[in-house]
Amino acid sequence: MSETDFATRDIRTGRLDQIDYDSNFEDLHAPLTRHEAMVEAERCYFCYDAPCMTACPTSIDIPLFIREIAADNPSGSAKTILNQNILGGMCARVCPTETLCEEVCVREEAEGKPVKIGQLQRYATDHLMVTAKEHPFKRAATTGKRVAVVGAGPAGLSCAHRLSMHGHDVTIFEARAKSGGLNEHGIAAYKTTHDFAQLEVEFVLSIGGINVQHGKALGRDISVGQLRDDYDAVFIGVGLGNTNNLGLEGEDNDGCLDAVDYIEKLRQTDDLSSLPVGRDVVVIGGGMTAIDIAIQTKMLGAENVTIAYRRGQEGMNASLYEQELAQTHGVIIRHWLQPKALISNEQNQITGIELEYTSQADGKLSGTGETIKLEADQVFKAIGQKFDSSILSDAGIELEARRIQIAKDGKTSLNKVWAGGDCVAGGEDLTVESVEDGKLAAESIHAFLTR
Repeated sequence: MSETDFATRDIRTGRLDQIDYDSNFEDLHAPLTRHEAMVEAERCYFCYDAPCMTACPTSIDIPLFIREIAADNPSGSAKTILNQNILGGMCARVCPTETLCEEVCVREEAEGKPVKIGQLQRYATDHLMVTAKEHPFKRAATTGKRVAVVGAGPAGLSCAHRLSMHGHDVTIFEARAKSGGLNEHGIAAYKTTHDFAQLEVEFVLSIGGINVQHGKALGRDISVGQLRDDYDAVFIGVGLGNTNNLGLEGEDNDGCLDAVDYIEKLRQTDDLSSLPVGRDVVVIGGGMTAIDIAIQTKMLGAENVTIAYRRGQEGMNASLYEQELAQTHGVIIRHWLQPKALISNEQNQITGIELEYTSQADGKLSGTGETIKLEADQVFKAIGQKFDSSILSDAGIELEARRIQIAKDGKTSLNKVWAGGDCVAGGEDLTVESVEDGKLAAESIHAFLTR
């Protein structure tokens, strides 16, 4: 494709006034007041056989924590939550409650209006984190056992905290300069405001017995073999390090961007106006990352933002709620379109994209041959991430579907090594799932160390 297809290109910083940046990236949901929380808690039927509790990957006793809020005991409520999910504050903000606990709420079934479980969870956990003078959980007597945790994301932090509760000494090795994993680097800024991810990390670590070493990457600075020699047990929670490519010519050209990388820059900047954003943006993908980058580029001042997804609405990994959220922010979602060619000018700058219409028969997707072209200053790739198995090249750990194979308790095929989070096979790639993986692995490690 040549520059004559789309001659103009408009990528700029500072598209908005500062007041607009501040307003756009404020909390998606204002936190509940005490009165609002009490009223909402009273809507709960406190079901004995609660479907919401079954739907929660971390098995939080939801009726109990809501009852404690109704009794005006938010700190007790928070302890009920955190006992099962130590990252309950972040999960209250980013968990797809609309497809988990709230979807099966009896109120949802009867009235189409579930109890606001996520917002109640945030109310309780925020209250505790602000008012608590000491960590709500105590470390057991030191066992003298040492555990290495690779990755300071949700799985690693959850595992480290539970191991510390049992009295084991934990060292976390984190490749980045800051802990938190996707909670810090990959979640949309409007979902976790006011540096909450770091506040939660500090809260988790305040139990004691956990040392974090930043700038230590598996496969570069440390190896599984080395950790097995130096520690009594190892937990791997490194997430997914690589992004899938479109496989198109010109993918390295200026303006074809990795959505995850851009979101990380957005999350770490102190000046949103410094981020360059196009007037016309096209996002390829149908998951949460696609939704997050689309909404945030719109919030940064992009005039036209389009998500192109190769299947129908029902095939999108993003929930209907998230899809509607994007649309209410002015994002256009177009289905049954797959990328065919990137359009660039003579300076190797993206100016547009050609998309092919698709159809599906007997579960098989195919192109129809009919195409359209969209003007685009920026094309964001949000078609999923993949695990970099090369970091395990020295270990001999068995893989499944190109991720780490584990048993139900998180054990890998290698003695003394457990794993959890997005890097393992069979997961849902959700923060709450990673927290559960870390917790279960910690209990298994504890049993192994004290047998």
